Amino acid sequence: MSSIEEQITEVEDEIRKTQYNKATSHHIGRLRAKIAVLRLEREKRAASKGGGGLGYAVRKSGHATVGLVGYPSVGKSTLLTKLTGAESEAAAYDFTTVSIIPGMLRYEGASIQILDMPGLIPGASKGRGRGREVLSVVRSTDLILFMVDPEHTDFRALLNELEGAGVRINSRPPKIVVTPGDRGGLLINSTVRLTHLSGGLAVQIAREFGMHNGQIVLREDATADQLIDVLAGNRVYLVAILAVNKTELLTAEERAKLNEKTRGFPTTFISAKTKAGLPELVRAIADALAFVRIYVKPPGGPPDREEPVILRRGDKVEQLLKRLPEDLDLHFKAAMVWGKSARFPGQTVGRTHALEDEDVVTIVVERGARGQ
Repeated sequence: MSSIEEQITEVEDEIRKTQYNKATSHHIGRLRAKIAVLRLEREKRAASKGGGGLGYAVRKSGHATVGLVGYPSVGKSTLLTKLTGAESEAAAYDFTTVSIIPGMLRYEGASIQILDMPGLIPGASKGRGRGREVLSVVRSTDLILFMVDPEHTDFRALLNELEGAGVRINSRPPKIVVTPGDRGGLLINSTVRLTHLSGGLAVQIAREFGMHNGQIVLREDATADQLIDVLAGNRVYLVAILAVNKTELLTAEERAKLNEKTRGFPTTFISAKTKAGLPELVRAIADALAFVRIYVKPPGGPPDREEPVILRRGDKVEQLLKRLPEDLDLHFKAAMVWGKSARFPGQTVGRTHALEDEDVVTIVVERGARGQ
């Protein structure tokens, strides 16, 4: 019996040999689902064996975590030092970062943890070069900062490695709801016209995952890959930007070619060695992390504008409470909000109210409890 890796390779070969058209779309969709199921089984077996080796333990801190992802020797360690002052154990040759080194970047009241990780190599998602351990840390970050240099420009290959590890870049989770059942067959409902999953393809993909009963509701014209992602259940959706390092070595023509190659992807040209472009990169990191500043106002007092609470765009009052003393969360009754998110000044809201940048918030607690 062939190994899981051999089975995956066989299915991948079959996909490559199959010309994509309307007649073959269902067959290819089933094959992609089969690969996803095989990869899940591979991960399950690797986990049961302890991951195949010593992993990396990283304690997240600060308001957000950024992972430096790139080939060996593109300058990740130098960038970490220039941005945070942290010294990474590296030298000027390949494979020199031997562990994951954290550093802290301070920016407009926010603390941003930067992780310098070992360089990725082709096959990382299959375990080469301790790739699975590195990719497991990447999955836990809030932002990926891809790094390339004039000698290593193929960042699309890095994207492919992350795709193989279940990381989806600069996209959102599909609007698909899967509800397994134990009887009654499989029902597919949609609120929109389906152009990719029509003709029973959704049912065929679900059956590859062993789902024969239940309901799938599609609230967008999803693709086969999007349905596979939802059924796999282990995907993460992360924001990513790109830094092209060592730009002092680029000619104008080479820079133009790189601009063309990275078109459509948020890109900053830098030199970690000379610090050129680093202010622009820091701004790009902060913009991608989408921080919002919340000013907490004690009842009857002025808001604290010296030390705002740093949250992320889309965060709600419940996320704010997690940044405040525990008893405020325990005895929370309501919040009063002034600012962009409020329909009127001092609007009374609950835990699920989404906050916006520079909102002023007063936490109202139950009678007899301490106020804030």
